Amino acid sequence: MTDTERASMDADIVCVGFGPAMGGFLTTLTRGLVAEDGSLLAESKVMPGAPPQIICYERADDTCFGVSGVVSRARAITASFPDFDPAQVPMAAKVAQEKVVYLLDPRGASRRQGVLRFKDTLLRAAGPLLPAGGEDAVELPYIPPFLRKEPGYVFSIGQFNQWVGAQVMGTGLAQIWPAMPAAGALIEDGKVVGVRLADQGVDKKGNPEAAYMPGMDIKAALTVVGDGPAGPVGRGLDQALGLPPGNFQYDWALGMKMVVDLPSSCDLPEGFVLHTFGYPEPDIFGFLYVLPGRVASLGVFVPSWLRAPARTGYRYLQHFITHPYLYKHLKGGRMRSWGAKSLLEAGRRGEPRLAGDGFARIGEGSGTTNVLTGSGVDEAWASGVLLAEGVLELYKADKPFTKENLDAAYVARRRASTLDQEARVAEKARDGFSQGFVQGLAGMTLTGFTKGKYNLSGRHRPPHENVPSIEEYYAGMIPAEEIKAVRARCEAAGESLHDALMDRAGWPKIEYDGQLLVSHQDALLLGGKVQAAPGYADHVAFVDRDTCNNCNTKICIEMCSGQAITTNPEGGVPLFDREKCVHCGACIWNCSKPRPRDRNRSNVDFNAGAGGLHSAEN
Repeated sequence: MTDTERASMDADIVCVGFGPAMGGFLTTLTRGLVAEDGSLLAESKVMPGAPPQIICYERADDTCFGVSGVVSRARAITASFPDFDPAQVPMAAKVAQEKVVYLLDPRGASRRQGVLRFKDTLLRAAGPLLPAGGEDAVELPYIPPFLRKEPGYVFSIGQFNQWVGAQVMGTGLAQIWPAMPAAGALIEDGKVVGVRLADQGVDKKGNPEAAYMPGMDIKAALTVVGDGPAGPVGRGLDQALGLPPGNFQYDWALGMKMVVDLPSSCDLPEGFVLHTFGYPEPDIFGFLYVLPGRVASLGVFVPSWLRAPARTGYRYLQHFITHPYLYKHLKGGRMRSWGAKSLLEAGRRGEPRLAGDGFARIGEGSGTTNVLTGSGVDEAWASGVLLAEGVLELYKADKPFTKENLDAAYVARRRASTLDQEARVAEKARDGFSQGFVQGLAGMTLTGFTKGKYNLSGRHRPPHENVPSIEEYYAGMIPAEEIKAVRARCEAAGESLHDALMDRAGWPKIEYDGQLLVSHQDALLLGGKVQAAPGYADHVAFVDRDTCNNCNTKICIEMCSGQAITTNPEGGVPLFDREKCVHCGACIWNCSKPRPRDRNRSNVDFNAGAGGLHSAEN
């Protein structure tokens, strides 16, 4: 935020990020502003005689560029759309059948606790007597109610966002501006007074060039922040205001996923939902949802508690696909699109300050993810609805958007809601995973069946306290001298250290077929266009050069979804190519080194940037 002279524009409400939360907010708000007789509930303060001026700025180049196939009970969404017909939204269908499956390791290469290996041995011995037991998998005969998504819907977030955005824009009461990244909140005397858009016409380091155009300041009485867990506006507010006492944001996961044309031999019905756990590593959860038109959305979630110091979501995804239980349905299929997204799995304990003078937070960045049910889209939508109801209440009473008023109209409403009640039940559900996979499952089960009354304890630590060195992780499996040689060879060749270590640990190489199983680089080319608009500064930056120089782990390189972060042949700070970045945000929490002056934050900055992965199907 420089002192450059900037253009300024006034609005009544400025919003950042268009996702499910903002969809719920704008849908509810625009409906509520119009009375049954067609009159307006409120008048604009900045344009008297007109309706309130409501503007939403979105980083991506369109409202449909989401990156998630979703299954949801959709209670809040269907409450907003009582007559919702999934046929109205491309790639949406009712949940017709649901299964939870434990996947055994058919390769013998994953890292499993001794008790888990013993259990796997027993399951294999009983295989012929168990559903799917002969396919290195066991279908659970019972789905706990807290995991079940029936009745609900499977759909594409990208297509759903586009459908909602069209309806919001059609009211004429709100504007949505894609390809307009917001750099941060404007704060004056402790009050948020709007946002500043990102500078344009700058080089990769942010220095002005010939076409320099300073980002405009958008002033508003209320700023609604819904830019997700990696959004620069929300993260900037967290840094400026701090999290509430006792809250933390250490628990994350990377969701890596594909949309696939199913082969003609696949007999899975439309609306089929599959949840998996146990493979390729025990801690990695997977999913497969069958959408209309013989299309499936599938993927894996790689969590922060995996603790592997060299890991890549893409190879884990391919091992997941080729597990015998799934590959029988997928072999011969074709990848249509591909994507990735980070998820803030701290849940309610990652909740920031929900409101303050001039601002309110909604969506995943506000801690809506339910870590027990494994859901977040409907919860994000609900948070937007609750804020809109509060804003309408304040408009009716002609009250300003102060912290006191927003606390009473929004935060109190959220605290009394089902959203918050269920979040309180779930907030300790995954604590056990910090002790191990078996303990994690036991903790989730205990939490779910006691409705949060009892939980297993756990430790929540930032990555630099949680991730061992590569030598420690592979002790007893790969000698330290061999790791040193492998690291040197990979750095010289610019190749993945994780792939080399997985090969050495016994994982089979992926046999590419050019359709479903393709290289990571080809996934970028075939599975979704990646675009970085010119004239913006690089949005990924490494804060302290010496910290990078002294890092031998560099998980940021291995976990980069788009291979946008690569080894620097000259050593030290990794190289970043924004033409490959899909804006997943994995580098933020997959940096295993703290910055020198703030040990609660990693050495990576993730700033405002336009573009990203272009695939409306995800």
